Amino acid sequence: MERKKEGFPNQKAIVLPPAIKEILRQNELTQLLHITDIGFYPHATGHYIARKHGSKQHILIYCTEGEGWYSINNQRIKVGKDQFFIIQAEIPHIYAAAEQNPWSIYWIHFTGEKSDTFKSFYNKLHTIDESPNARFKDRIQLFEEIYQNLEMGYSIENLQYTTLCLWHFLGSFRFIPQFREINKVIQGDIIQEAISYMRKNIDKKLTLEDIANSVQYSPSHFGQIFQKKSGHTPLNYFNQLKIQKACQFLDFSNMKIKEIADCLGFYDQYHFSKVFFKLIGETPSAYKKKNKG
Repeated sequence: MERKKEGFPNQKAIVLPPAIKEILRQNELTQLLHITDIGFYPHATGHYIARKHGSKQHILIYCTEGEGWYSINNQRIKVGKDQFFIIQAEIPHIYAAAEQNPWSIYWIHFTGEKSDTFKSFYNKLHTIDESPNARFKDRIQLFEEIYQNLEMGYSIENLQYTTLCLWHFLGSFRFIPQFREINKVIQGDIIQEAISYMRKNIDKKLTLEDIANSVQYSPSHFGQIFQKKSGHTPLNYFNQLKIQKACQFLDFSNMKIKEIADCLGFYDQYHFSKVFFKLIGETPSAYKKKNKG
């Protein structure tokens, strides 16, 4: 099969000019993270790239159809649909489409002072599992938003906006559970199940035992797991959800503070105000008077 670097039907790619890359390196927002090259190669028959000295940027390759492979340190890794990898800058590598059923890939070269934020994911193959709330289309939409803004030109506003979108796009790979719809409980994830239980019982005075029982764990074991993953004790987290709901009542209703306290299962208005002040830093009355939005 003939190997080629480019020339695929319906392909698209943008390589930013050196002068624009220099602007990106100097701007206080984009210097942290920015794109240098971006593209999409559909059914990329003959696609083959070899860099003996690596790339100056990190390279994200996201396969949405077909098959391909990449090689780092003489280890060849097969890549298929809904898989991705990020090659670290300066690492010698090869990647290519399979001869049969060649891949379709979205790719981005990126760099910046904070680009190593994602280094724990570099040089490894990752799979995005099928799920009713996988948001595959949303991820591609993020890519298109970046691409189309760059296609409109290199104004500083476009460059800064695409950088912000890039953080979100990379985050959709690094934090897959968080990227997915948060109102749907991930089966087998007791933390998400417990949070869902808290939200459904936001009007009650739940104990640690109540929450732990909802996921069939002992209170002590559940408390340790929950705090390790969320950074908060279950009851503190429950109070955060209550106060979040209280803020919505204060913003969008005419409910009195005592009514909100009763509605959210606080012992009384004073207990509610104390918890509110601890989390928000001001009283419910002061919060309600502030302009928002």
